Amino acid sequence: MALASVSSSHAAEAAPARAAVAANVVLTAAQRQKIQTETIKPSTFHRTIETTGTVGFDADQSTTVLSPIGGPVSRLLVALGAKVKEGDPLATVASPDFATAISTYRKAVATAKNARRIAALTEQLSHNNLSRREVEQAQTDAANAEADREAALEQLHSLGVSDATIQAIDENRPVTERAGLIRSPLAGTLVERLITPGQLLQAGTTPCFTVADLSLVWVMANIFESDLASVEEGDTAEIITSASPTNLIGTVDYVSAIVDPNTRAIEVRVVAKNPNDVLKKQMYVRVLIQSRRERTGLLVPVSGVLRDDEDLPFVYLANPDGSFSRRRITLGSRVGDRYEATAGLKSGEQVVVEGGLFLQFMQQQ
Repeated sequence: MALASVSSSHAAEAAPARAAVAANVVLTAAQRQKIQTETIKPSTFHRTIETTGTVGFDADQSTTVLSPIGGPVSRLLVALGAKVKEGDPLATVASPDFATAISTYRKAVATAKNARRIAALTEQLSHNNLSRREVEQAQTDAANAEADREAALEQLHSLGVSDATIQAIDENRPVTERAGLIRSPLAGTLVERLITPGQLLQAGTTPCFTVADLSLVWVMANIFESDLASVEEGDTAEIITSASPTNLIGTVDYVSAIVDPNTRAIEVRVVAKNPNDVLKKQMYVRVLIQSRRERTGLLVPVSGVLRDDEDLPFVYLANPDGSFSRRRITLGSRVGDRYEATAGLKSGEQVVVEGGLFLQFMQQQ
């Protein structure tokens, strides 16, 4: 059996229940020289499912940045399209929450140091008329003070306070950082800015920026039930867009378990590399999914398939008596320079692959 690879697909077309009646075509010996036929045999091939898709950010590598602190925006620090690293500052906020958190942590550090000093001193004096209970109380006070310090430290981290500022507080040095910062939680590109200077932000609520790693994108494509058996995770997919001179390569990494009740389509996610950021969010693209599953069927050359007045496909068959008859067929996928014939043909039949238009002309005379 011949092994073919699929280059595109063709929507399945059902042959009508009642085929048009047409007389067989009989040719002279000279006219038969213009006709070439091919015996139809089963072939093994891989389907390519052609569909459309919409580009989106990789949700695992993109995020909306919320403001960790409340207050008015003082300054925007990064322009749209800029590359940022994890922890880079994006904007400053004049926040009383920031000043309060700095003050709380400074007091907690001082209290914890003093409580630990008292606990150590109490331990040393425990042999001089100090009860064990007093020693244990001093140790408890020190542990509580250190817990308060750790809680204040976590608050600073949640507000995006830099390690340099925290170290300065620990060493009882002046703090140069006076305003709160909104920092990037991951490395990527600043693709969206949702705030302006002076805007009042609500802590943990106001969306400020969108940061995304654009090196990979998700293409969400739709297939139908007839294609479902041919698509699985790991299949290669080509992304075709006029924005790129070459097709981009991706991989199917998810096939939805839900059928859209309105369109009856099934969503397929393709993860694709995005060189030079050519694929943009919400861009429409063509998607060719190369199925790894082998199929066996009857393939007819594209050159042998004609269309009637109703735009339905048909072929001419060579009959044993030397005449030629028309046969309507049902087409499935296009496989290279052939179509899969899902109905209308049998193995061993002789199909006209060159000269079909001449036969159609003769039949219409």
